[in-house]
Amino acid sequence: MIGLVLYFVVMAGAMILLTRVLPGFVVTGWGPALWAAFWLALLNTLLKPILFLLTLPLTILTLGLFLLVLNGVMLWLVARLVDGFSIPGGFGTTILASIVLSLVGMLWKGLTRSS
Repeated sequence: MIGLVLYFVVMAGAMILLTRVLPGFVVTGWGPALWAAFWLALLNTLLKPILFLLTLPLTILTLGLFLLVLNGVMLWLVARLVDGFSIPGGFGTTILASIVLSLVGMLWKGLTRSS
């Protein structure tokens, strides 16, 4: 349970850092960042697999690159749900932010995986 809480804190911290280095990515504080991390995890768990199956032909056609768009859509949905979290920089900013957040999540899971 503590690992899950730490995951949300790490993802929220990554979002706060993205605010400082990525123009067009706005998080107004730790509260919205934590809510955004929670909603992103929830949507990635519940909605993303369904969207993945629906877009599988397009993903295959683009050799997997469409998954970047799918990650961006998940982040865009989170921005619509959480007050204090927005991405006014456009779709390119959303895709770039989703790539960074995916890398942070992969790094966290790699470091915390029990052998």
